[in-house]
Amino acid sequence: MVELTLPKNSAVGTGKTHPKPEGATNTKTFNVYRWSPDDDANPAIDTYQVDLDTCGPMILDGLIKIKNEIDATLTFRRSCREGICGSCAMNINGTNTLACTTGMDEVDGDINIYPLPHQPVVKDLVPDLTNFYAQYASIKPWLQAETPQPSRERLQSKEDREKLDGLYECILCACCSTSCPSYWWNSDRFLGPAILLQAYRWIIDSRDEHTGERLDNLEDPFRLYRCHTIMNCSNTCPKGLNPAKAIAEIKKMMVERR
Repeated sequence: MVELTLPKNSAVGTGKTHPKPEGATNTKTFNVYRWSPDDDANPAIDTYQVDLDTCGPMILDGLIKIKNEIDATLTFRRSCREGICGSCAMNINGTNTLACTTGMDEVDGDINIYPLPHQPVVKDLVPDLTNFYAQYASIKPWLQAETPQPSRERLQSKEDREKLDGLYECILCACCSTSCPSYWWNSDRFLGPAILLQAYRWIIDSRDEHTGERLDNLEDPFRLYRCHTIMNCSNTCPKGLNPAKAIAEIKKMMVERR
């Protein structure tokens, strides 16, 4: 028999229910995870009614309307509103995705919103991604070359440039990594799908001259090989990328160089 001891503040309770806006006839219910480090209260789910006739179509529009007109204490990240910055990544009805590119009409029934899973929470819908970005820095995500800098740019063939398609588009939203069970349990050592996809982007860049060192950096039982090809990463990526394929290609390169 397994005996589990839940950490403090692990139970999620029922929070405040905000009434429907006066005169609203077309509303959508938002159930939003709330937690603040400023008190000892357990997390709770607050319920809001958003008037769709006076709101934009995206879930982020709904959250902004809640913050502006109903509850100014609601905390979340957002910036570009175009699916470019990755700031508004959150768990919406069980799927990690971007609030700015997910329409309210894509969700049947209530909209249930939580922060990205298995990450420390700073407040409400804001996860602490300190470890995630430290792992990103560890792969040295910049061009490394020993050949003297040319007078203009470092040239690349059309074929070599095409190898970067499906990799450079990653916006580091962390949706894939926080949907990966291997990353949930080993995030202190396993780099996770987002960072490994970024690593592969530099490994196969024809202008980079540190391929061997980059592969050496990943040659570790945990940093790379904790990936078990569950495919959650590829299924949830809001940009339609395939981190699992990138990881498989890195493993293939490891075998070939032996």
